Amino acid sequence: MSTIKSNLDDGARILNSAGVESPRQEARLLLAHASGLSVATLMGYPERVVENDSLFRQLVSRRAAREPLSHLVGRREFWSLPFKVTADTLDPRPDSETIVEAALDCVSDRSAPLRILDLGTGTGCLLLALLSELPTASGVGVDRSVAAARVAAENAAALGLGGRAAFVVGDWGQAVTGGFDLIVSNPPYIPRDHIDGLELEVSRYEPHLALAGGEDGLSAYRAILPDVPGFLSPGGVAVLEIGADQADSVTALAQKVGLLVSPVRSDLASRDRCLVCRKG
Repeated sequence: MSTIKSNLDDGARILNSAGVESPRQEARLLLAHASGLSVATLMGYPERVVENDSLFRQLVSRRAAREPLSHLVGRREFWSLPFKVTADTLDPRPDSETIVEAALDCVSDRSAPLRILDLGTGTGCLLLALLSELPTASGVGVDRSVAAARVAAENAAALGLGGRAAFVVGDWGQAVTGGFDLIVSNPPYIPRDHIDGLELEVSRYEPHLALAGGEDGLSAYRAILPDVPGFLSPGGVAVLEIGADQADSVTALAQKVGLLVSPVRSDLASRDRCLVCRKG
């Protein structure tokens, strides 16, 4: 039998050799998940014996192969909310919180019964983060993946938002009708030939359906934007995540269908992150 400290030392050494950032922190999270002990306990009682460390060692081996930490522990935090994550869903990323912030900035009355549409919902993180801030709003999340839509519905239920969120399987706007006050989307926007050059956690393990945006990265926008003017209620807005060098291209596509585009919103790293569009 080995101690907390010896497990963490071994795990951190293996993860560091595999090129994982913050290897000791990740080893600690994996040991907490495998042992059922809190992080505070791991930090406070390094001499404590871990009676069965086989699961921890399996998880470390998988993480050393660059399987995402979120897949191993089954969750990822977004907007200070816990989300179930699987290999069928794109990992919620902190940069995408910019979409939630931009959408909320467009809401003048947060108590209004708004209708929200989330295209390419994945885990449901965008829609559910917004519903957590808008107490009388309701929304629909659309995804082409049956498995992803199922995960999103489970997240809604776990967060107590299942009564205000519905999830449907379909191809972008073809799955819904009616007017929406907010439309949000984090569509696939990575050019197809760039996928293999991404970090291994992404290129090996995240669903390419949620990443690859066609030859130039713009295929999803060409599919989504023509439907947006018809889906927006009077005064409604659409907030779309974009790649770092796509602002001009997506703006042109939006303007082509009659949308007015506000200045690009940047994320915390000052990278172009999303566009806010309104009816012209």
